[in-house]
Amino acid sequence: MREFTRREVVAGTVMLLVGGRRAAAEVISGRIPFHPSSASGHAAIGEGWKFLSATEAATLEAVADRIIPPDTETPGGKDAGCVVFIDRQLAGGYGQSEGLYEQGPFEKGLDQQGPQGDKNPAQQYRTALAGIDGLATKRSAKSFTALSADEQDTLLKGLEDGSLAIEGIDSKTFFLNLITDMQQGFFADPIYGGNRDMCSWKMIGYPGARYDYRDWIGRHNEVYPYPPVSIAGRAEWTPRR
Repeated sequence: MREFTRREVVAGTVMLLVGGRRAAAEVISGRIPFHPSSASGHAAIGEGWKFLSATEAATLEAVADRIIPPDTETPGGKDAGCVVFIDRQLAGGYGQSEGLYEQGPFEKGLDQQGPQGDKNPAQQYRTALAGIDGLATKRSAKSFTALSADEQDTLLKGLEDGSLAIEGIDSKTFFLNLITDMQQGFFADPIYGGNRDMCSWKMIGYPGARYDYRDWIGRHNEVYPYPPVSIAGRAEWTPRR
């Protein structure tokens, strides 16, 4: 059997059979495989939604502000860009369950066994957002965005505890995944669309992608004095023409 060098393993193109589909690795040479403000092959910062419709985006932004409410110090989930983050992820590999086995049989398994359903995250979000608006209309003859904050909270709590159901998905499991996606959008590097202006990093005093902050690692209960840095740098570092 021929032995492969590390260079061949890292740089070679490998074909994998994943979920009945062939996925080809890309050989990249002479450039970085992304540009600032990009994620999953889609521009993270830019005009328009990549997956969500305008109605779906409005519903999800209203949900985002109930999960992460704004206050006087930090923007809420909507203005922090959490829905932009989720939209770009749903338009990319995450939304399509890329790299995961997708064939049946579909049996309800243990939580530790991971997703077992026949819908990928993009399909789950599409079903859930329509279902959230449907529940709101059924309960109050208004869309979710038109409900009061208390009414929105009551509906979301029903999804969280399983007392409200959306046909076609496990509503309780979806809500748990939604919370995780919102958290990731709030705290991830801004190049992925969320954490706009590094608002969450400023809130918790996280230095971000600074090249070296070893002097501060052991200094507990002290406020870190420098602003955070994204993978893409800081806006004020960009040369002005």
